[in-house]
Parts: sequence; structure tokens; C-alpha cells
Amino acid sequence: MELILKYFPNLTEDQISKFKKLESLYQDWNLKINVVSRKDIDELYLRHVLHSLGIAKIVNFNDGSKIMDVGTGGGFPGIPLAIMFPNCSFYLVDSIAKKLKVVDEVVEGLGLTNVKTSHCRVEEINDTYDFIVSRAVAAMPTFVHWTKGKIAKKQNNELKNGILYLKGGDLSEELQDYKTATIYNLSDFYTEDFFETKKVVHLPIKYKV
Repeated sequence: MELILKYFPNLTEDQISKFKKLESLYQDWNLKINVVSRKDIDELYLRHVLHSLGIAKIVNFNDGSKIMDVGTGGGFPGIPLAIMFPNCSFYLVDSIAKKLKVVDEVVEGLGLTNVKTSHCRVEEINDTYDFIVSRAVAAMPTFVHWTKGKIAKKQNNELKNGILYLKGGDLSEELQDYKTATIYNLSDFYTEDFFETKKVVHLPIKYKV
């Protein structure tokens, strides 16, 4: 928890309380339904919570923003972002039901009212969102194809609507066709070795007028 306060010192008491509860909730549920590896559970705040909040270092979502987390798994980055931005709505989607069972229980345990979940494939969703976030569930061309038509045209934030993707390693080949993509190195924000190769990719979605 100290890690979170190190980089986000201006949290409210309510946010601090919710972030503190995360560990015990995930430990309890992970014993029943294994969605996070044992090593990752032991380093939940570093490998999952702080990593997810890397997106909050790139954009400060304005109130009323709609964000969809595709392939949320155990609830990352969606749940930490929902705690960080209580006045935004988050839609967490995954095709694996048992993972969403854990997500739903954690959301209920935290009393989060700004999170909805859905057991489906993203292609089945007909709504649009300001941003689509994810943690490396597929190569960028595949992900762009999955999420086509799901980014809202109206802008609500300084950062242009689009995809915010948490990825690691060398992305030059994967992003060669996306000239508008911006890569943010999380090592510019966090000093821990874990973030040395971790990045946030912002891909704004353009519309033909």
C-alpha cells in the first residue's frame, strides 16, 4: 500500500480504504478461484495495482468519462482505475466467466458503484466509450480489429479518445502501422525495476469526416 501512496499521495480517505482492502479480497477469492498467480498475489500492489495505475499517469479522466476494460481478467486495470476515478464509469469485459466471478465479488466487497461487468466477447458490445483500456491481451492489430467502432467521437478529455494499452518489451514491429501511437515508458514515472520495460501505448482513433 505504501507503494501506491508513494506515487499517488493525494488520495482521499475513501480511496485509501478501498486500495487497502484489495489485498485481502484478492487473497480470499484467489484461494477459491485462481485468477492471479501466487507470486503476483504476493506482489499485488506492484505487479497489478501500480501497473494498472500507470494509465492514471498518462491521463486524468474527466468526470463522466466512459472506459471499457477489455479482457479484464482479475479486474486489471479496471478496478484500480475505478477506485482512482470514482466519477467515471467502467465496463469490465472478459470471455472467461470464472474470472468475472472474482471481479464481481471484489467490486461488491469494495462497494464500487461505478463498475459494471459482462461475460462476453468485445465484438458483441454495441456501445461506445471514451477510452478502451487493456493489459496486453493481444497484439495491437488484433486488438484494434476487436474494438473497431467502439470509441466515441465526442471528446471529453484532453487526451484524444482511443486505446490505452499496457504492454512490455519492444513494440516497434507491432506498432509500425500506427504512426499516431504514442509510447509512454512507465520507468519515467516509477523507479521499481519491474517497470523498466513496461509501457502505456496511446492510440488515438481517427474518424473520417
